[in-house]
Amino acid sequence: MKKILFLFVALALFAGCDDDDYDHDGDHHKDCEKHITAKDGMFIHVSSDDPHRVLMALKMAELISEDHEVLMYFDIKGVEVLLKTSKDMAFAQFPSSHAQIKKLLDSGIVIQACPGCLEATGHTKDELMPGVVLADKETFFNFTKGRILTMDY
Repeated sequence: MKKILFLFVALALFAGCDDDDYDHDGDHHKDCEKHITAKDGMFIHVSSDDPHRVLMALKMAELISEDHEVLMYFDIKGVEVLLKTSKDMAFAQFPSSHAQIKKLLDSGIVIQACPGCLEATGHTKDELMPGVVLADKETFFNFTKGRILTMDY
């Protein structure tokens, strides 16, 4: 039964490939191989400055990054969390916001701030914590080769 299920899954993966993706010098479809080996990514969107929401988003980024690519995007009120002068948030069992942000950045997770929202709140990119960058739309689509899943906080 497991062999039949595996066969159906394999057929479904290869069924979506076009002849244009075929490697005419070899025996396989380049695009299909990419989909089988590509790592999925998680796009975590934070628009709040509520401590529970922010700290939960940061913790989820840490947990998900153990197995998947992660990109964090802060907009609306969320950009104020990323300022050098921001309050170090604490809530329940979560590590503080400054500690989590530093840990994520040190592990290579990209944390982006919306430039328009930063400007709307009267702040500049020079006020962002070290390592936090302005959002770049190309990064949204290129931080992972697999599917992009989203969580909103």
